[in-house]
Amino acid sequence: MHKSRKHHGWGRRTSRVPKGYLRYRVLKLLNEKPMSGAELIKEIEEKTNNRWRPSPGSVYPLLSWLLDSGYTVEVNDSEAGVRRYELTEAGQEYVKEHEERMENQDTRFVGPHFRWFDWPSPVPDTAKELVGNWQQMRKTGFALLKKLSSNYSESVATEAKKLVEEFTEKLSSLSEAQEV
Repeated sequence: MHKSRKHHGWGRRTSRVPKGYLRYRVLKLLNEKPMSGAELIKEIEEKTNNRWRPSPGSVYPLLSWLLDSGYTVEVNDSEAGVRRYELTEAGQEYVKEHEERMENQDTRFVGPHFRWFDWPSPVPDTAKELVGNWQQMRKTGFALLKKLSSNYSESVATEAKKLVEEFTEKLSSLSEAQEV
C-alpha cells in the first residue's frame, strides 16, 4: 500500500507565496524604517509568527535588484559592514500602487483565518491558541465528513449540521459585535 506523503511545517508551502509577494513585503517594511537584509528576514519571520523565514538567497538578490531599479537607496550608517536600505520616492509609489492587491493576496495566501501581517507584534497567546483551535476544528470536521462518506448515519449528520449552524450563528454575532 502506498502511503501518501504529508508535509509538515512551512517548507512545503513556500511554493504558495504569490509572485511579487516578497518584493512587496520588503518594500512595505522599508517604508516603515531603513533596514538591512538580516533585519528584514527577522522582521518577516516575526510578523509571520515564525511560519515563514525568507532565505537570504531570496532577500539579498532582491535588495540588489531594488537598489538597481531605483526603489531603494543605501543609507549611510555608522555601523561597519551593515548595509541598510530605505525607500526612494519610486519605492513609496510602488507600495501605494500595489497595497490593495497585495493585501487581498494575503487572505488567499494564508487563508482568511489568520492574516499574518495584521496581528499586533508579538501575536497575543490567545490569538495563537485560537488559530490552533480553528485548525483542529477543521481537521475534526474533515475526519467526520470522511467517516460519514464511508459509513453514513442520518443521526450523526443531523447532529453535526445542528452544531455547525449554532457555531456559525455564535461566530457571526461575535464578529458583528467586534465591528461596533
